[in-house]
Amino acid sequence: MKRKLIAAVGVAGMLVGIAACGSEDNKGGSAGAESVKELTVWLTVDAQNNWPELVKAADDAVAKKHPGIKIKHEYYGWPDKNAKLDAVLATDKAPDVVEMGNTEMLGYTVKGAFAEIDPAKFDNSEAWLDGLKSSVTYEGKTYGVPYYAGGRVANWRKDVAKEAGVTAVPKTYAELTGALDKIQAKKGGKFSAWYQPSRDWYAAMSFVYDAGGSIAKEEGGAFKANLSSPESLKGLGDYKKVLDTYMKGDKTKDESDRYIVYGQGNAGMIFGAAWEGASTEDPKVDKTGKLKGNLENFVMPGPSGKNMPVFLGGSDLAVPVKSKAQATAAEWINAFTGSQGQKGLIGKGNLPNNKTDLASLKSDPATAVPATAAESSWFVPMAPGWGQVEKAQVLQTMLQSIATGKKSVADAAKEADAAIDKVINTK
Repeated sequence: MKRKLIAAVGVAGMLVGIAACGSEDNKGGSAGAESVKELTVWLTVDAQNNWPELVKAADDAVAKKHPGIKIKHEYYGWPDKNAKLDAVLATDKAPDVVEMGNTEMLGYTVKGAFAEIDPAKFDNSEAWLDGLKSSVTYEGKTYGVPYYAGGRVANWRKDVAKEAGVTAVPKTYAELTGALDKIQAKKGGKFSAWYQPSRDWYAAMSFVYDAGGSIAKEEGGAFKANLSSPESLKGLGDYKKVLDTYMKGDKTKDESDRYIVYGQGNAGMIFGAAWEGASTEDPKVDKTGKLKGNLENFVMPGPSGKNMPVFLGGSDLAVPVKSKAQATAAEWINAFTGSQGQKGLIGKGNLPNNKTDLASLKSDPATAVPATAAESSWFVPMAPGWGQVEKAQVLQTMLQSIATGKKSVADAAKEADAAIDKVINTK
């Protein structure tokens, strides 16, 4: 999936007080006969460019139930969407359906932007992927419907592995580090057997969750930072060992240009979004001229002995609380994200929103790796102040301090916990 989800960093003050009721009940159902002449659906350009026929199929399903209804679509690029949404939510002209990146949901939900929905009314809701289900759940209630997902996988150069005498994809963490040790010894110098930007908190927190730790825990209705727990410190220690042993690049880097750096030929492996390997093979990115067909995805094993839990990126669909057509909006969402819609999305190379469909992909070599990797996932704490934690880059600062040796793992985690606790429960 060649796009990045923009992290939720809070919602403009104009959203305060938007929790005016629509014309239906607040769970995507009808409070009596609903007469809707028009439905407005906001999606990103991904749908417009890559699966317009799926949009039309959802339109047709709703039009069949509501003869004469006019369904309007507006499409936005990811950098532009939220500014438009912030502005329109302050008026009485809110869309009826809006696509959100899963990390964007929380800030809007906390401010009361979206209507509560009843998950029982949506296909496969009992099997929604954990990372997507978490993104639409706040204080025990559901405020959106998972749309599709994109996971994270390991990717390495087969030629580099073979040169070091490694012929098999690693299935365990011991096999992985054994292979990387051979690659690092063979290549030496400034070559990174594993190019892992230190500030990549998605990767780092996978180690934390693999060790049984977490960013924060909910206790008695409030969240408490948890990076200093023994489990979290174990995960951070495992991450630091990777950086110390295999990462020979700049220890202050983030992951934004990882696939580009990978294409320069000075790294043997990365752990990132599933699209990054394919992007590196692009002739415009591949500076070696030999990466096409030479890169291989595999499921990232964790030190715990299990597959590494990964952060799932993805999209959700929500119904603004100001929508005057909430029940019909819910019908459109179910038509679009339901069983038939998921088949179409899978056919376009996406991961489905549920474990049932995900399991079916494991038998196909083309989809087995990302599907298997997505089975174990984690998500950010659904706390009211999480957007402030992200905006302050608390985790990135901690990880850079650990990577550069500025602070010990324990001291950096303690400092991060203190910073998180200051804001995580603040709306």
